[in-house]
Amino acid sequence: MNEKIKLTPEQIAARNPSWNYQDLLDGEVNAVPDALRASTEPYLGSDNIPIERWTSREFYDLEVEKMWSKTWQMACRESHIANPGDYHVYDVAKYSILVVRNEAGEIKAHHNSCLHRGRALKRGTGTDAKELRCPYHGFTWSLDGDFVGAPCQWDFPHVDEDNFALPAVKTATWGGWVFINMDPDAQELEEYMGILPEHFKRWPAERRYVAMHVQKVINANWKAVVEAFIESYHALVTHPQLLPYQGIENSQYDVWGDNVSRTITSSGTINPSHEDEYTQADSVAYIAGADSALVGETEAVTESGDDMLARDVLANKNYADFSEQAGEDLREYSTKAELMDAILYLLFPNFAPWAGYGPVLTYRHRPNGNDHKSCVMDIFILAQYPEGEERPADATTVRLEAEQPFSDAEEVMGAGLARVFDQDGSNLPQVQRGMEASAAGEVVLGNYQEVRIRQFHRTLDKYLNA
Repeated sequence: MNEKIKLTPEQIAARNPSWNYQDLLDGEVNAVPDALRASTEPYLGSDNIPIERWTSREFYDLEVEKMWSKTWQMACRESHIANPGDYHVYDVAKYSILVVRNEAGEIKAHHNSCLHRGRALKRGTGTDAKELRCPYHGFTWSLDGDFVGAPCQWDFPHVDEDNFALPAVKTATWGGWVFINMDPDAQELEEYMGILPEHFKRWPAERRYVAMHVQKVINANWKAVVEAFIESYHALVTHPQLLPYQGIENSQYDVWGDNVSRTITSSGTINPSHEDEYTQADSVAYIAGADSALVGETEAVTESGDDMLARDVLANKNYADFSEQAGEDLREYSTKAELMDAILYLLFPNFAPWAGYGPVLTYRHRPNGNDHKSCVMDIFILAQYPEGEERPADATTVRLEAEQPFSDAEEVMGAGLARVFDQDGSNLPQVQRGMEASAAGEVVLGNYQEVRIRQFHRTLDKYLNA
């Protein structure tokens, strides 16, 4: 690579010279929450990153040994194991964790491996388990993991029944999600999450249900896929249909400590570099799609000359729709930002919840089995329902293989969402292919728009070098 260029302070702090996201918040009618007013202005250096981090089996094996076994990871929703005897198996790399609800209603987790001959005790998600009985030879444990017995137990006098419990895994809950950590000495989840719980007090995920869950295999290293969703920079080229109504170049990027980062991208705003190409009426038309009520408002937008009216039009629609879903008038206290902007956090290593009112996305990325060149991406949509009404049932998981596009699940994702993910899905296998073929041997990152990727790798290094 070329000799490193010495940067001036002005170059390091460079941002898009037009309005920024905090300027946009100044126009809100309702009070802006502190979480959105937080702006960390991060700079984490300009060093390139070796390509082996995405391509090397040795590097991946180190991640499995030192990182996946020691970090907090989302395993499932609490609603997936709502009743005693319900269970869910969370697989990541070579590990398999069995999460159960015991008879007392407590959440427990165990390594999903029989202590006799190693067979996995359970797979998938199930209900009404009274005990954990190995289907191979019948060795049995309680839901709490205590040894119950085995056929021909007289042949195992060397087994100490009191010390033959299933190895336990730490569990914790937040926002209706169940988290696990295989490290018995790990810090508590709340401490690990840093500012995240405080920020999400305004948007409680536990008051939601899973309205959609699509799971897809992607032929790329899990980190390459995580990174595609922690920067908006790629949308300028990968998602050109967003340019009339998203301020992609004005996205705000934040990092907090080791484990938390965020991108906020505005909606109802033309991308700064394309303000000469699109009008506010264009913006509304692109947002409206097939929504005839919104299409009918484009003339009013054109005549008004208001450079923010497209944002107002979208906000008004969302106020109506999301207030009905929540069973309360969000207009009384919500900001436009919370109804329409893409507010996407990441909790290291692989849990990415969106924030705001209305339906919100959540992502999870993990290796596909023990393959370092493919991964599984989970996409959830969490939706609100009126308080006091019965919680809707969670949606059934739709599983897509690597050769299937997201549009194969268009009936559950919606056409617009499927198109965006198909655009990403077409990129990512080629990202992996190009990394494998790289002659430069390094990845070059932007100072600001890709700062979350730098933070991600810094945190990963802390585990690998421990």
